[in-house]
Parts: sequence; C-alpha cells; structure tokens
Amino acid sequence: MCSQEDFQAQRSQLVALLVSGSLEGFESILDWLLSWDVLSWEDYEGLSFPGQPLSCSARRLLDTVWNKGAWGCQKLIEAIQGAQVNSQTLELHDCWDPHSLHPAQDLQSHRPAIVRRLYSHIEVVLELARERGFLSLYECDEIRLPIFTSSQRARRLLDLATVKANGLAAFLLQHTQELPVSQSPPYEGYTLCQKFIAKLRTTVLAQSHFLSTYDGVENLCLEDIYTENILELQTEVGMARAPQKSPTTLGLEELFGTHSHRNKDADTVLVVGEAGSGKSTLLQQLHSLWATGRDFQQFLLVFPFSCRQLQCVAKPLSLRMLLFEHCCWPDVGQHDVFQFLLDYPERVLLTFDGLDEFKFRFTDQERHCSPTDPTSVQTLLFNLLQGNLLKGACKVLTSRPDSVSALLRKYVRTEYHLKGFSEEGIKLYLRKCHSEPEVADRLIQLLQATSALHGLCHLPVFSWMVSKCYQELLMQDGGSPATTTDMYLLILQHFLLHDSPPDSASCGLGPGLLQGRLPTLLHLGRLALWGLAMCCYVFSAQQLQTAQVDSADISLGFLVCAQSVGPGNVTPLEFLHITFQCFFAAFYLAFSADTSAASLRHLFNCRRLGSSSLARLLPTLCVQDSRDKKGSEMALLQKAEPHNLQITAAFLAGLLSQEHRDLQATCQTSEKVLLRRKMCVRWCLARSLREHFHSIPSAVPGEAKSMHAMPSFIWLIRSLYEMQEEQLARKAVRRLDVGHLKLTFCNVGPAECAALAFVLRHLRRPVALQLDHNSVGDVGVEQLLPCLDVCTAVYLRDNGISDRGACMLVERAVHCEQLQKLALFNNKLTDGCAHAVSKLLAHKQNFLALRLGNNHITDVGAQVLAQGLKSSTSLQFLGFWGNSVGDKGAQALAEAVADHQSLKWLSGGRVMAQSLCSCSLEENHVYDEGVCSLAEGLKRNSSLKVLKLSNNSITYQGAEALLQALNRNSTILEVWLRGNLFSLEETEVLSCRDTRLLL
Repeated sequence: MCSQEDFQAQRSQLVALLVSGSLEGFESILDWLLSWDVLSWEDYEGLSFPGQPLSCSARRLLDTVWNKGAWGCQKLIEAIQGAQVNSQTLELHDCWDPHSLHPAQDLQSHRPAIVRRLYSHIEVVLELARERGFLSLYECDEIRLPIFTSSQRARRLLDLATVKANGLAAFLLQHTQELPVSQSPPYEGYTLCQKFIAKLRTTVLAQSHFLSTYDGVENLCLEDIYTENILELQTEVGMARAPQKSPTTLGLEELFGTHSHRNKDADTVLVVGEAGSGKSTLLQQLHSLWATGRDFQQFLLVFPFSCRQLQCVAKPLSLRMLLFEHCCWPDVGQHDVFQFLLDYPERVLLTFDGLDEFKFRFTDQERHCSPTDPTSVQTLLFNLLQGNLLKGACKVLTSRPDSVSALLRKYVRTEYHLKGFSEEGIKLYLRKCHSEPEVADRLIQLLQATSALHGLCHLPVFSWMVSKCYQELLMQDGGSPATTTDMYLLILQHFLLHDSPPDSASCGLGPGLLQGRLPTLLHLGRLALWGLAMCCYVFSAQQLQTAQVDSADISLGFLVCAQSVGPGNVTPLEFLHITFQCFFAAFYLAFSADTSAASLRHLFNCRRLGSSSLARLLPTLCVQDSRDKKGSEMALLQKAEPHNLQITAAFLAGLLSQEHRDLQATCQTSEKVLLRRKMCVRWCLARSLREHFHSIPSAVPGEAKSMHAMPSFIWLIRSLYEMQEEQLARKAVRRLDVGHLKLTFCNVGPAECAALAFVLRHLRRPVALQLDHNSVGDVGVEQLLPCLDVCTAVYLRDNGISDRGACMLVERAVHCEQLQKLALFNNKLTDGCAHAVSKLLAHKQNFLALRLGNNHITDVGAQVLAQGLKSSTSLQFLGFWGNSVGDKGAQALAEAVADHQSLKWLSGGRVMAQSLCSCSLEENHVYDEGVCSLAEGLKRNSSLKVLKLSNNSITYQGAEALLQALNRNSTILEVWLRGNLFSLEETEVLSCRDTRLLL
C-alpha cells in the first residue's frame, strides 16, 4: 500500500508519467479511477474540462487523489502502471447485466471495457441512438467534433448517458454488450516508444513554434498569428455526380475526414494551392496541434519533411535513415521504435511540403519495398507516396497545382484546394498582426477602399506584406499598390529602410535609398536566377560565395536560415519565399548588363513553355564562374520549372513598365539598352497573345467562335496587367475574334480578375465570359466590373459569391447594354440579393437569361423576384433549381409568369406560358399543397413536355392530383417524381396507372 507521504514524494515523477503520453492515455486512467470509485462524478467533470493543458489536469488529478487517502493514491499508481503496459495487468470486467436496474451506475463500473468496445463502432451506435430518439442531432454533432478521437467520442457518449434520464444508459449497456471487442491503443511496444514520442513532440514543437516563412526581420509566434485559409475538397473535373451546394470551407481538423475519395486504397492526402496561398503554414499548424496534444492524436508519430530540403540529400537513404537521421533520432531502442512504426503504420503521419520545389518528377517505374535497403531520395519519396513503403501510414503532400501529374493523382486518396484567406480571414489576420486596433482598422479601411490591393491580399503572402509595410502604405501619397510587382517593390523598400541608418531614410525607392544597395540586389538576383535554373532553393556557403553574396547582402533580410537536412555545422540559407526568389531573378534580368534580347524572347514564348527551347532560357545569364566544367548545368537548365519562370516573367514585365521608370533610371545606366528591353517585352507579350488567338479553331457553322483558354493565357494576361499600359493591352487583343471565352477550372481569383478586366475591356467585339469553377468571390466580381460593358454573358458558377458580390454585379449589369445573360449557379446567394436581382429583371428589357440555381434562396426571396419578373418583357430562361422556394415561392413565381410572353424555360418555378417546354421544381421543398396547385395549371397548359419534381416532399395525395391532371393533358411526356415520399407499394401502383410518371 502506498502511503500519502510516499505518494507526495513521487509527485514530480507521477506528473512526468501522466504528461509523457497523449491525452488519450490520461483519459484512460480516469476511466479506471471512475470504475473503481476513486473519483466521484463531480471529481471527473472537474478534471476533464476541455482545453486545459495536460500538465494542469495531471496536477489537479494528483491533488484530488491525495485527498482520497492512501487507498486512492495506490489505485492511481496501479492505473498509471496498467496504462503503460496496455492495461494487461488490469482486469477488464467486460461482462455485465445488460438489463441492469441501475444502468448508469453499471456504465461507470465497467467504463474501461465499454470504451474499448465502443470506440471502433461509435458512428454506428450514435446513429442508432439518434434514430431511437435517445440523442438529438445537435448532441450527435457535438460528440462527432473532429477534435475528438474515436475513444474520446465514446467517453463523451458515456458522459452524456450519465446525465440523461431518457433511457440512453440502458440502451448503451445493452447494445454495447453485443459489440465485438476491439484492440484499444496504446499498442504493444508503445511503452518502448514513449521516450522517442516525447522527444519527437518536443522537436516538432520547436520547429513549428515560430512562423517558418515571411519572418526575415522578426520571429512570429505561429499560435499568435495563424489564421485559417479557405480549404475546399477538390473533385475531379468532369466527374459524373449530382450537382452539390457550393463547397463549404473545411477546417484543418477535417483534413483526414471521411470525404469522397479519389482512391480509397491510397494513403496520400494532397493539398494544392498557388504560391503564397499558405500551404507551408497550414502544415506547420498541423504539426503544432499534434505536438501540443490539441489535435491529430490518432497519430503517435509525426515526421515532417520539406521537399526542397530532401532534394539536397545526395547519398542513398533507407526509410529508417530518412525518419531518424533527417527528422528525429531515438536516443535508445532504435530497433524497437522502428519495428513499432512498421507494425502500426496507421499511427504514423508523414508530411512532405512543396513537391513543386522537388527537382525530380514523379514516376512509378522503380519499385522499392524494403524499409532497410538504401535507395535514392526520389525513389524513396515516390514509393512512400505510392504505398509501396509503409503502407497504411498517412502521408500529406503539398504542391502548386501545375506540378501534380495525372500519374501522381492515381495514388492520392483525397485532394484539397487551399485558396487563401476569406474576406473575414484577411481582417482577422491583420488584427492578429497589429496589437493596436487603430492600425488594423486603418489597414482594413485601406483595403476595402482599394479593390486591386484587396484582391491581392487573399493570398497570405500579400496580407503579410501589407502588415509589414503598413507605415509606407498609410503614409504614402502616391496611391496604393495595384500589381504584384508594386507589392514586392514596397516590401523591398521596407527592408531597405529597415537596413538603413535612420537619418538616411526616405519615402519611396529613390536614388538615395536604392543606389547604395544596388550591388546587393544584383548579387541576390544572380543567386536567385542561378537557383531557379538549377532547381536549387537552399544555398550552401560555397554557393553563396560563388554568387558573391556576402554577409552584408544577407543582412538585408531576404535570405533566412533553412531547416537543416542533415548533420553539419553551417546552416544553409533560402529566400523568404519562392516568389521572392523569382522577384530577384526578374530584377537581375531587368537591370543586369548581361541580359540578352534572345533570353527575353525565350522567357515570354508561351507556346513552347516547358520545352527544351524554354529550358535553354538562362545559359548566357548564369554566373560564368559557377558553371560545371562538364557542362551539366545545361542539363539542369532544361528542367527549370515552368511555373517559376512564369512568375519571373510577370515580375520582369512589371519592373520594365512605365509605372516604375524612376526605378529604372536608378538601376540602368544605359537608357538605350533599357528601351530595347522594354520594347522586346512589349513585342513578345503582344505576339504571344496573337499566336494564342490564332491557334483557336474555326467556329462551327451557325455558332459563335469559342475559345477555351489554357493556363498560359492567364499568365500572359497577368504579365500585361503588370505592365499597366493601356495601349499595349488594346494592341494585344485587337484581333481577338471570339464569341465565347471559356476560363473554367483555371484558378482564377481576384487578382486574375483585375488583369482580365484590364485587358478584355479593350475588346472590339462583345464576348461571353465563362468563369465557372474558380475562386472569383465578391472581390473578384468587383474587379470584373470594368469589363462588363463588352460582355454579352457572364457565367460565374461555383465561385463563392455572396449577396454582396451578386448585388454589385447586377447593379452594374442594369447599365450594360450588351449584357444579356448571368449565371450564378451554386454560389452563396440568399434572399439578401433578391431586391437587386428583381430590379435587374424589371428595368433591363433586353435581358434574356438568369441562372440562380443551387443557392439558398427561400420563398421570401422568390416572392421578391416574382415582382421583378412580372415587369420583364424579355426574359426567356430563369434557373431556380436547388433552392428552398417552397410552395409559397413556387406559387408567386407561377403567378408572375402565368401570362408571360417571352419565358421559355423555368427551373425552380412553374410556368403557364404557352411557349414553355420544361419546368423543374427539384429539391425546392415542395409539398402536396404546391403540387395540387400546379396540377390545376397543367389542366390548362398545352405546351409543357417535362415536369421535374424529384427530391421534394410529395406524398400519394399529391401524385393523385397529378394523375387527374394528366388525364386531361396529352402534351406532357414525363413527370419526374424520384426521391419523394412514396412507399414501395405506392410506387408500383402509380407506375401502373400512368407510364409517364418516372418513379
């Protein structure tokens, strides 16, 4: 028996034992103490309060048990010892009376065994309990919160059963007895790994504590600054599936959720996003949450890796070497730890950040299945992603979209798209960056007043720039940055000011500020350019010396310490972000004396992007003394990443624009050379766009010529926008002769919308602009407004547009004479936009089509829209499928179009016009009342051929009314009634009565 004095003497060791494992282990100890009546229910509630640190809970537990006396102290020690050896020394009482008169008490007495039975079947039990009325949907959702593991969900269900007096406890006691016994963590060998797990947590926490990117001048605590990005499930283009509501933003905790899978047998989760969208920071937050025990505790071992670091590893590696030598080394028991992760791969998570910065292209040709035999780093990585190595372990991979091949996607279980900050995310991030509320308020006001800057800030890298340069932004009189180049020049100014003596500070990149550091900027540019050519993003001391980058150049702040990939005393350096490396490469190309016109022509040759011709872009530009004697540099240049060269080219166009002529005068001594470079870039951009247009196939006879733009088109448009020259934009598109410009699935965001509007507004002929399935949002809509005058139609399906964006769009559309069609299907529209849309219908009498399906409009909004529809004399198509208009909304729409002379097609409301061909009320919460009213109209209608009423709440009574109408209507061919409230018997009867009913 342990005395209280002995217990007190062991307090520090007991605390260490309690916190050395996970929250799961601590809660299992509480289970035993509850079952032994060491803890009362009140004690337990005080110790299991969510959100408090594990160390605090551990100390409170020791205090509580000490007050119970020597017996309680002894039982706690037994529980701790039992948990360390997987409860093998503790007797599991897994038999109980399922019909006990005191079910709540028995649930507590047998709690460890019940948790073990429940945790693998928790979803089934929750659903069954809800169906039988023991739990509400809200209670189930609270238990299912993704912050809880399966065992924690089981415990919370038992906690709820203790306080609910509706029979839940008796149900669980009886139902759990029938469940098979599942093995509960911790597993065999877990004790041997505990020290390594504790060390790994400490290592990962140290690496993730400070923001790893954008921190050249100061350290930012990740926990203080992290802001959630828009994370959406990525579905396959063209995948056959029913239309769904606009994707909801997923939380990071849902990364491993049970979403639809590309390949259910794969182990890799893929997160794609543009440069600067926050992929690295998202992984860093994942690591931090795991290391602190706040989430992802289903994984006992998490190994983070950087692809840009891994490609620096030259020697062959085995899986064991990769995990231990390049992540965290076990101080003892290396063999046991490695065997544990091989035995239980489902408890292992590996993360690989930045596949787009890995110079080796994915292939599945070389198989490697041995965890102990060394191989090349690329073979090791590719076989991990395929599952040939450590099958069952979860892997998370981040990349820019262009670097993910169709071959790699075969091995992806789930793909997500990281889209940057939402509107609220931008505000929250800026408020986190600035403790002074007035500074944050002024920045937010500045963004809202400057749409171009606001559009850029949806990428976190730009929001960071704004937060760093707030003094320059707020104090300057020359206007706010509009282009990407403007933003990077602003951050350059900020770093130069920070590195200059206080008395030499000046506003703007004037001669005094820039000339003294021009050699530094060219040194950095030469290093950046060489690195892009060699697919090198981490630079050794020797490489820095070769590029003539010294300590003074490094002190400017754009080069920061990289995480070491192996043993060594000298820490390599990397640029703050890949976009900064591209910016400095462009700076060197713009202002170095070595740049040739031929190099510029290659850079802007969009037709041959990624070919060997483009790969030969840089040989004459690289540092002569850095070349390999064997000429291997040329082979590497052929593998230069096209997406990095695109970013570089856009920066180059911006640096050579007229907007920055003062900068050019400071950096370039020869005006003649500078003028030739400007003319060359202008000519290349205009020519590349013309050739892009010439490649468009001829129009099909009788149809408008259509152009489905390739990604290079977006890049060329962005480059034109960076130059900010109206005459050049007009010249570039003057020969574009298409009736339909399609830009679907092209990652078009607010910044791309600004560039499109800048160029397309100069079109000579009107065009239908299709931007479905992008990330336009409300700010992107605002950016598009200047080009609406040349649009005959604008299609914006699935773009995250809310009422604010829709109102801006339709209010401008009223004044655009040529605009006749709008499609806003599958967005975030509610009744809040109904008045603006109604005004559009009432006042624009050449408007032909409006698609508002699959939004969140109710009967209130439908009634408002009906008022505008009554005044419309031109509308032919109104899409309303998938809203919630109900019977009242359907009736209002029907009355509005009963005598309509132009409407030909309505999806989502009924139409009595003689020219109507199809009517759809699918998924609109229509009941028998609305159907009966509709049936009366069908008796008088002679043109309706297809009536769609699937997925509503229609019963046999409503179907009977339709049958009576069909007896008097021979025109109608089909009535869709699938997904309504018919029994099997009723379905058979209705099918026999009229074959036109599709059930």
